[in-house]
Amino acid sequence: MARPPQRSDPFGAFLASQALWREAEQGGEHAELSLQDINEIQLLLRGQSVIDWHRLALSSDEDVRRLLALNGLELGDPRDEARLADLRQQAVRYISDVLKLRLDDTIADKVPWVQLPRIASGKAGPHQRQACTLLKVMHILYHLEAREMRASLAISDSEIFSLVEESVTRMFDELRTAGVPVVEFSWSRKSKESQLTKLLLKRENNAARVFDRLRFRLIVRDPDDLVPTLRIMLHRCIPFNYVVPDQTVNTLIDLNSLKVHGDSFDTDAGNRPLPGSNEFSGKSFHVLNFVADLPVRVDALLAGDHDERRGRVVFVLAEFQVMDKRTAEANEQGESSHAEYKRRQHQHVRMRLLREPRDG
Repeated sequence: MARPPQRSDPFGAFLASQALWREAEQGGEHAELSLQDINEIQLLLRGQSVIDWHRLALSSDEDVRRLLALNGLELGDPRDEARLADLRQQAVRYISDVLKLRLDDTIADKVPWVQLPRIASGKAGPHQRQACTLLKVMHILYHLEAREMRASLAISDSEIFSLVEESVTRMFDELRTAGVPVVEFSWSRKSKESQLTKLLLKRENNAARVFDRLRFRLIVRDPDDLVPTLRIMLHRCIPFNYVVPDQTVNTLIDLNSLKVHGDSFDTDAGNRPLPGSNEFSGKSFHVLNFVADLPVRVDALLAGDHDERRGRVVFVLAEFQVMDKRTAEANEQGESSHAEYKRRQHQHVRMRLLREPRDG
């Protein structure tokens, strides 16, 4: 396996972390699903939010390091550790001053940060609940401040998209070399015409609601390869906590195929419908489609006088489409084909734009 790129590598958006590479070198790509894996995959397939979870299931400090790495943070890097400490202080102030909730001093500032996810994975009790609460607020703060920084940087979308494309492409090349049954991998950027069509189809007319400007398509060999491949993606480049809620379309993977042993942390799974299909897709079209907000390291693109308190991570929305080879071939036949899909979209836009006023 090739050496991981260093942080100075301008395209090392996801691959910089040693934690991710250690897992791959130790055969982590072929491991059995853990309870944490199952809950992460369920969250992705249902299009739900981690804010509704009441417990993690991380079983080791290495699991914590891996999750931090996926979020663009490296324990051992003084800048990242200072960033985590600042986020923790902000979250404690919000919980105490705004929500008027009490946090035990142990959770608020005494235990090392790396232990908080392990406490949030432990036996139910006051410390476990408080650790979950603190982590959820830190999760939102991290995203909010990264978005604010992105808006102020003189970095084009094209530059950041290139970071993501290069890193995801490298990852799948390495997975294919390691024996993961990747039949086809491709990516694209949504054209302005396609963005315009999408916005004319939606009730919202705000371009911020176009989630799939950057798209990745992955085809694996067999249906049985789908869930293990999702596990790899969630371990290598997609933090489960930033899968965008309510944007999953899953007509491909049966959730009953995921056997959960022990407690399920998806507290409202039974009360929400499973994601359905796109209204413009053919009736026989099957796919797993989801959106993730990817944390991207932009060290090499920052100015020398960059304020370290603002961090070194921005977020990029990307759409992922995953299916097996047989499904992909069937999806290109008849009414399920992409050409027919686009025809139905364009017909709907024409009807909407030409709609006449109703009588009376």
